Amino acid sequence: MGKLFGTDGVRGKANTYPITPDMAMNIGRATASVFGAGHQPGLKAVIGKDTRLSGYMLESALTSGLLSIGMDVLEVGPMPTPAVAHLIKSMGAACGFMITASHNPAHDNGIKIFGGDGFKLPDAVEDQIESIVLTQDYARMSALPEVIGRASRIDDARGRYIEFAKSSIRNRSLKGLRIVLDCANGAAYSIAPLIFRELGAEVIVTANMPNGLNINDKCGATCIAHASKLVREYQADVGISLDGDADRVIFCDADGNEVNGDRIIGLCALDFMERGRLANNTVVVTNMSNLGLYEAMNKAGIRVEETQVGDRYVLERMRQSGFNLGGEQSGHVIFMDYATTGDGIITALHVLKIMTSRGKKLSELASFMEEFPQALKSIPVKEKKPFADTPALRSVIAECEAALKGTGRTIVRYSGTEPKIRVLVEARSRSQVDLWLGRISEVIEQELC
Repeated sequence: MGKLFGTDGVRGKANTYPITPDMAMNIGRATASVFGAGHQPGLKAVIGKDTRLSGYMLESALTSGLLSIGMDVLEVGPMPTPAVAHLIKSMGAACGFMITASHNPAHDNGIKIFGGDGFKLPDAVEDQIESIVLTQDYARMSALPEVIGRASRIDDARGRYIEFAKSSIRNRSLKGLRIVLDCANGAAYSIAPLIFRELGAEVIVTANMPNGLNINDKCGATCIAHASKLVREYQADVGISLDGDADRVIFCDADGNEVNGDRIIGLCALDFMERGRLANNTVVVTNMSNLGLYEAMNKAGIRVEETQVGDRYVLERMRQSGFNLGGEQSGHVIFMDYATTGDGIITALHVLKIMTSRGKKLSELASFMEEFPQALKSIPVKEKKPFADTPALRSVIAECEAALKGTGRTIVRYSGTEPKIRVLVEARSRSQVDLWLGRISEVIEQELC
């Protein structure tokens, strides 16, 4: 048994270690124990999930584990990850769980855990839970029969989040906007169309018929072409593509061109700064953001702070320093004034509000930066071998860094959620990008595949 928690909870192929009913039950037991269930009466946990078939299995097992230690469970059913984070606080729960594998295909699943403040757990608390899961005798933790927890379904959970999301833009009317909304056959399939329609937008909805197996399948934030085609077909103003748990979003403009997280973070930062709302005139991004964003922000007088890849690291930096806007190129955008995690729906609402208040197309708002040519490639690997054990790979990366010094960069890292290695190359010329992406990929395929 290896380490359970990755950069975004526990994740893997459903019904194989560690995403099994036994493990879900034990994670529930361990989490309830860490939060004091059995010693503090009335502690509650919220459980949400996306639309994967395996969610039923994991929800039941996780609930059983929590109940057995004496923690009550509030089940909210299919619900976006940021909605679950909000509901934990709204319902006064001690913690909460989201059963999802986010943008991964349907055969994967995972468990994200949040504290009572709606934020993902600190590493130290995850380590506590992991230690108990891997080493403890659960029989000694079980609650007495009279204090076993109770489970209940919460019928008004959806309404609570709908009102919260709309209030983030003060219920501003979106009348006159025609949007294509791609729900990725995921957690937001029901709730997202309601939010945009209640604010007056004309909504053309797609990928909102989940069957347990079609989440993220040729749709959503990882397949922008689906929404792009419909935007052109229906002459819509904008396309909004959520991922499986709706904590991230990618847009396309009225011409069907992709508008990624970098451009969204930048245009929101410029709007915030102009209105005196950008805390410390700073945005937080990861080292995967395009160098063009850095240039544009610096030109506008906005400071950029950088973290390693993972929205949890962006959040940590934002909380530490009091920043209120940050995110990732992949579409996680965090509005700390409203949400405790990336929120695709709230991000979309803010972008639409800026479009309507300024009377501008998304393409105009997104034109503030000139992107450096950039390419990202994901390569499946047999094992995540330490770079120290692959001298050929270290050598070609060093060659690339020397060649691009001052004019570009490369980042090579293993995925935190999949058996893949990701290669990012960025330079001022496309020929340099293609050259070094090809050379690095060739070495990876020889050494790791």
